[in-house]
Amino acid sequence: MADPSDTNVLYLGLLVPALMALIAGLVIHSFIIGVNVSDWWRGRSLTPVDHVVFAIEISRICSQSTATLYYLLDFLSRRNLSFPLTQRIVGINYSLFNYGNFWLTSLLSIVFYLKVSNIHTRLFVYLRRMMLPRTGCLIVASLLLSAINCVLPMLKTITEVINRKYNKTTDNLFNNYPNVDAVYNFSIGTFFPLVFYCISSVLLFVSLYHHTTRMKMSSNLSINLETYYSAMRFVTVTFIYNTTYFIVLFFCVFYYYLYRLNLKWILIFLEVLPALHSSFLIYRTAKLRSQMSKVLQNVMDFLFQNTKNPKRT
Repeated sequence: MADPSDTNVLYLGLLVPALMALIAGLVIHSFIIGVNVSDWWRGRSLTPVDHVVFAIEISRICSQSTATLYYLLDFLSRRNLSFPLTQRIVGINYSLFNYGNFWLTSLLSIVFYLKVSNIHTRLFVYLRRMMLPRTGCLIVASLLLSAINCVLPMLKTITEVINRKYNKTTDNLFNNYPNVDAVYNFSIGTFFPLVFYCISSVLLFVSLYHHTTRMKMSSNLSINLETYYSAMRFVTVTFIYNTTYFIVLFFCVFYYYLYRLNLKWILIFLEVLPALHSSFLIYRTAKLRSQMSKVLQNVMDFLFQNTKNPKRT
């Protein structure tokens, strides 16, 4: 039988990197949100891509915060400080924000495809004119689809509380409702946005590839293809991030369904991926990269000034 003190040390060892990942994520996501809010406050126009990115960063902050809160509650439950109802509600909220992240990432891919692709068919032009001006409505629709997928576990929680049949031994992020329901809800909540994301990403990459190929064959040396290559790299990295996140998270859910083992260390690693993707987004976006350079330059000037002129005691 495992020593309880060793178990507490193990959980504390998982909680520390989760808190570190939370702090890093909050800084990165808040920076992107702050830049967009600053531009809006100054009267600068925001593109549909900016609107979707703004919503994604908010969902990532909420998702990472609820996940870290769940790990904290789980750690306290190991020390005989159990909060089963709170833990279940936090788990459902984590699912809500995670599904929202999937839907919004798919929406970003679709909006980016409509904005960047050079297809001129009637259907494509119609979709571009209809969807791009209504990006705000599409963001709300994505969040509603995420909420619908969490209705069933929330109703079950309310029913159990009313009937006073709540089980106080919740020890797992996916133990908020029966295991088969967890797999079903996760599959439905992530399958459709992943399909839309894959279709739009593949179509965008193929469109950019064929466009650059035609421009190369035209032998026009004045054409700069770096913009197209940059867009292709962005689509590729985002595709790898999104599919990796989905596959690993589905593996954790299905693994728990089969073996009743929670791979918490993998879940903590997953919470780092959105922050890395947001960092890549800052690097690939000229506006965000410029603002980050200014912030870093101001920080370096402040540190250099304090080092050069230390306060006298």
